[in-house]
Amino acid sequence: MILNPDAKLRRQVFSALSQISKHSVDLAEMVVEAEIFLAVLTCLKDPDEYVKKNVATLIREIVKHTPELAQLIVNAGGVTVVVDYVGESKGNIRLPGIMMLGYLAAHSENLAMAVIVPKGVVQLAIALSEEPEDHIQAAAAWALGQIGRHTPEHSKAVAVANVLPKLLQCYLRADASEDLQTKSKKALKNILQKCVHLPALEPLLHDAPPNILKHVVGQFSKVLPHDSKARRLFVTSVGLKKIQEIKAEPGSALAEYINTINNCYPEETVKYYSPGYSDTLLERVEQYQPSK
Repeated sequence: MILNPDAKLRRQVFSALSQISKHSVDLAEMVVEAEIFLAVLTCLKDPDEYVKKNVATLIREIVKHTPELAQLIVNAGGVTVVVDYVGESKGNIRLPGIMMLGYLAAHSENLAMAVIVPKGVVQLAIALSEEPEDHIQAAAAWALGQIGRHTPEHSKAVAVANVLPKLLQCYLRADASEDLQTKSKKALKNILQKCVHLPALEPLLHDAPPNILKHVVGQFSKVLPHDSKARRLFVTSVGLKKIQEIKAEPGSALAEYINTINNCYPEETVKYYSPGYSDTLLERVEQYQPSK
């Protein structure tokens, strides 16, 4: 009945299949073994919005169970079709597609890469930015966190899509739902802990609250000791100056990270960028007696 011309019937068929699939691996495998997936994927282009939504829900329910079931959807070409669906949909119709990409990426590095390659991160970033509803933004934040948490390569793919400032904005927004704040914070931490792409981290040095800032500074402290080009850029981009302005509790992890970064530079360079140094310098200029 998947290809029945009656759209209302097709809606119910896909709804029934997703209700069967969601309970267990065995039931999901029975649905997959019915060899319906090529037809299912074409129905993501159905003219009826609710048929499309129920198809995306069915794919989500299958993907979430195991990496093996997720891989079957990847092998059938399902990821590209779902990424297109997320790009073309809006609101609650978009939601199951967003969640499917998150469940897929959560399983493994390879499956997360299968979301990155067809520009899945870009579509999720757009959804995070343009959706007005908190619960849809929360799903997009969660999905991006699942993609970025695996390796530096994965986190870079998320970071270069300019996702980190947007996640921070969702976390700090006063009127955001608790769920959106929680998922944005978790996604930020997941991505930051793997991210060594410093240009994407630098804006967060200026805007992040202490509990997020700790993770940002921690990543700089991992990279700067081993990368002379990055050390130079960190000075010219005012990053080193910003580090000197951070008030860290003595003995805290943040203080340790700051010490590690400062130890990458000559003492006079660190002093130069420390708060109040320009005033000290001016005093010395005023007091200086030139030799005659």
